[in-house]
Amino acid sequence: MSAPRKYGDELRERATRMAVELRQDPATKPGAIKRVADQLGMHPETLRNWVRQAEIDGGVRPGTTTDDTKRLAELERENRELKRANEILRTASAYVGDRCQAGVSSSLVSRAS
Repeated sequence: MSAPRKYGDELRERATRMAVELRQDPATKPGAIKRVADQLGMHPETLRNWVRQAEIDGGVRPGTTTDDTKRLAELERENRELKRANEILRTASAYVGDRCQAGVSSSLVSRAS
């Protein structure tokens, strides 16, 4: 389970939109993230990370998009489940194989008697 979020989605979207808009204008670009963060009462690095991810998601900056990150996490979870299921099947197969071998050996011994 992930940690609870300090800022809601609405505030995150609003702050990111404000910062991105201010950064597009060369006159307001310097210090835009810090100004917006101060106005909204958050740490500038938090907003900087949100803006960076928004730029990646928008195709402005290279990196792994939010959708790709979610999909990768789903695939890793599915992979873990499949590996666990394979291990269970392998163990069950070995157990059944041992039981069959023991049954064949005991039936051979009882026939020889």
